[in-house]
Amino acid sequence: MKALTYIRQGEFALIEKPKPEIQSPRDAIVRVTLSSICTSDLHIKHGSVPRAVPGITVGHEMVGVVESVGSQVTAVVPGDRVTVNVETFCGDCFFCRHGYVNNCTDPNGGWALGCRIDGGQTEFVRVPYADQGLNKIPQGVTDEQALFVGDILATGFWAARISEISPEDTVLILGAGPTGICTLLCVLLKNPRKVIVCEKDPARIAFVREHYPQVLVCEPGECEAFVRSHSDHGGADVVLEVAGGSDTFTLAWQCARPNAIVTVVALYDEPQTLPLPQMYGKNLTFKTGGVDGCDCAEILRLIQLGKLDTTPLITHRFPLKDIQRAYDVFENRKDGVIKIAITPD
Repeated sequence: MKALTYIRQGEFALIEKPKPEIQSPRDAIVRVTLSSICTSDLHIKHGSVPRAVPGITVGHEMVGVVESVGSQVTAVVPGDRVTVNVETFCGDCFFCRHGYVNNCTDPNGGWALGCRIDGGQTEFVRVPYADQGLNKIPQGVTDEQALFVGDILATGFWAARISEISPEDTVLILGAGPTGICTLLCVLLKNPRKVIVCEKDPARIAFVREHYPQVLVCEPGECEAFVRSHSDHGGADVVLEVAGGSDTFTLAWQCARPNAIVTVVALYDEPQTLPLPQMYGKNLTFKTGGVDGCDCAEILRLIQLGKLDTTPLITHRFPLKDIQRAYDVFENRKDGVIKIAITPD
């Protein structure tokens, strides 16, 4: 089978690999029907994910059909259409039992697929702990509707959940990339009084204004003044930082009102400074960390009900044989790209 493979820093190659096999009674083999490219895949390519293993098949955003299952798998059977979770988690350890699945203590716990074990930019993928890592796609939900459930939509749902958003709140979201839009969709489920999105890219600003006209939009240079003018208490009640820019962490806490919640969704390339003297008296609550992707069944239910729709994010489609060209489009933000769907050849 063809598999996009991490060769060395700066190099991915589409090579032939053997079809994966069951290695554990809790494994499943999934035939990939649709996959996507994530910014984290670019981080691997550029060598900024030290735990990524050369030789692995990359990719962790995918849906497919169960091909075979291990003897201890009970949640899915061959023939089931499924989403694949970005995180591998055993379901048994302390962290899994408390819903902190990103911190699963299994050797393959956390982000393994497409990083430390073979991922999904290929034709078949082995999914460890399939009872936790796979969710059945409900009837009537398409592959494209379900494509982002296991990663960026799970991230947005988790971020909105831990941010304690109320109907009286003004919510600020920094960043309108794919994860930012998924976060926006999940924030809107909470019905806050007002939502503001801060973004600098003109194409992404236009996307938000076209698809979510009820949302206010501003650019970084005007963000702090804009938020103050559209809030009642000197800043946003909740800030979700999804951009990960060089100065967006500072912007996040500066735009927050006293006693606000600041949820950091972004992954930074450099350490961020927590200037406690300057923020003294604001009494902010910071929530940070990787997504706990254990809400996928609920997300799929909301998609089935028509309450979540990420299909507008798919702006480009490529066959697997052209995935290198797809990476060029995605990495260099060509042709207004937001997300790309990859189909098997």
